[in-house]
Amino acid sequence: MRATRLHQAGDVRVEDVADPKIQQPTDAVVRIVMGCICGSDLWPYKSQPLTDSPRQMGHEFLGVVEETGPQVSGVKPGDLVVAPFTYADGTCEYCRSGLHTSCPHGGQWGVNGVDGGQGQATRVPYADGTLVPLPVGEDSDLLPDLLTLSDVLCTGYHAARTAGVRAGETVAVVGDGAVGLSAVISAKLLGAERIILMGRHAARTGLGRDFGATDVVAARGEEGVAQVRELTSGRGAERVLECVGLEDALVQAAGVARDGGVISRVGAPQYPAVPFGFPEFVRNLTLTGGVAPARAYIEELMPHILNGEIRPGRVFDRTVPLEQVAEGYRLMNDRDALKVIVRP
Repeated sequence: MRATRLHQAGDVRVEDVADPKIQQPTDAVVRIVMGCICGSDLWPYKSQPLTDSPRQMGHEFLGVVEETGPQVSGVKPGDLVVAPFTYADGTCEYCRSGLHTSCPHGGQWGVNGVDGGQGQATRVPYADGTLVPLPVGEDSDLLPDLLTLSDVLCTGYHAARTAGVRAGETVAVVGDGAVGLSAVISAKLLGAERIILMGRHAARTGLGRDFGATDVVAARGEEGVAQVRELTSGRGAERVLECVGLEDALVQAAGVARDGGVISRVGAPQYPAVPFGFPEFVRNLTLTGGVAPARAYIEELMPHILNGEIRPGRVFDRTVPLEQVAEGYRLMNDRDALKVIVRP
């Protein structure tokens, strides 16, 4: 089959790789119908040294089950399914408590002999614990929306849930990428009365307003903090959702948080230490968040998509065929696209 592999920074190629096969009785083979490029894919795309063993890329996909191992009972050939961005057995103590990303048998796509999500097909370990059937056909107009359940919508929702967003509160979202926009959707779902989106890309923040943002602050740093303080009568936001992953974004999040407030960071951190010192300590700020256990949220969020309440698939603004995936990476890296669908 054909699949995307990263050889070094800036060098992604679509190459022939071995067809996926059932290796364990709990496996399934899925023909990928739709995948996409994640903002977190850009970190290795920008920094990966040249390697003799390029990894398969992609961790967001939905597709059709083609084959299952003898112990798989939750999905069957012909089912359209979505996969979260990590696989998990679904039965361990962590999975049962909703923390599938800590499953001791789980792992990431594209490493340790597991295929990635930017290819024609993939072997899915622990299919019963990982895959979620979708009640639509592969020609449904809802596929882009349902694809967001693989990562970005669940990650934005994780930010809002771990921050404890409640009805009537003021929420600030730092970052206007796909996760930040998903966090806006999620804060609205949880009843936030005011949602302040901090981002400087007009097309993205305009979409954020469509999703439920009541205010947009384009300024960064101290100026951005001052504007949010002005909007909130000097107090700041009760909940702040940090959806970037850079140190400056976390510093900004602390600046716009109300004393006693909560900051949830779900942007993959690209800094070695958390910049939280005595000033944040005396303000009684709570820092939470982390990697989203997407599998725990899929069934909860899916009905909002199926009934038309939310359309998170609008974060996708470009589509490329698999053979042109390198162009998709370029578009996202150069900020010419927000999020790119990859069609095998």
